[in-house]
Amino acid sequence: MSAEKVTLTAEKETLLITLLAKAGESRLPDSLLHDEWAARAVERIDYDFSKLKVDRNLMIGVSMRAHIFDGWTREFLRGHPQATVIHMGCGLDSRVFRVDPGPEVRWFDVDYPEVIALRERLFPPRKGYTMIPTSVTAPGWIEALPADRPTLILAEGLMMYVGVEEAPRLIGRVLGRFNEVGGELAFDGFSKRGARMILRHQAVKATGASMHWTIEDPHSLEREFSQLRLVTDYHAYDPRGYDPRQVARLSWAARVAVKLFALIPALGRISRLLRYRF
Repeated sequence: MSAEKVTLTAEKETLLITLLAKAGESRLPDSLLHDEWAARAVERIDYDFSKLKVDRNLMIGVSMRAHIFDGWTREFLRGHPQATVIHMGCGLDSRVFRVDPGPEVRWFDVDYPEVIALRERLFPPRKGYTMIPTSVTAPGWIEALPADRPTLILAEGLMMYVGVEEAPRLIGRVLGRFNEVGGELAFDGFSKRGARMILRHQAVKATGASMHWTIEDPHSLEREFSQLRLVTDYHAYDPRGYDPRQVARLSWAARVAVKLFALIPALGRISRLLRYRF
């Protein structure tokens, strides 16, 4: 197969960070994700991955986060085997293949047209799986989706890149479309301090990405949208969500940081993994 040339920039380019991290973690002997799809995709992409400087700690951290979202997805599908899943800002994530939902599940991956075009070249088709080439903030695509089943809406690694005004508008649109059938909304977010810290990370700096929407109090969305109920709020490296054996794989400096996140609430709150029910 020929190499796939990639010319993504800024926020779109960050999807290569998570792809490379998952591919690298999949090669570790004690891999958590076993993401063979990410590993194969990296091999086929023509891009200077070395400039992203993705180290072992980032590989493990990204994969731990993805593993939690995978677990939430599997949990939802166990309760709703004929559900709809909408993965907004999917990038080159292979969750639909890792989770491998049953034949009655309807799954939509949504991202910019150039990202979806690349996905179509890297990943195979599968029954019940549809890719939608659009910006998540573009009009019309949400309203065109069927709203006849319980719906899981995933936005891992997306919301921080959405505009300050557009992020709550996007949440309002998905709730307006799917509130009657019910479901869950899961995403990760940063506080203002957390966003500043992430933007200084060498991998993110290499892409020139910027972050816009931040969240200080997860309950603020419940006040803004009465349909939402917060059911899971994991802080950075929260022991309720992360297997201690995975944290043990990190470098000693990273493990010290994890302990500080646990001991100092203000630090722990810089990054959150959130799940709401509606």
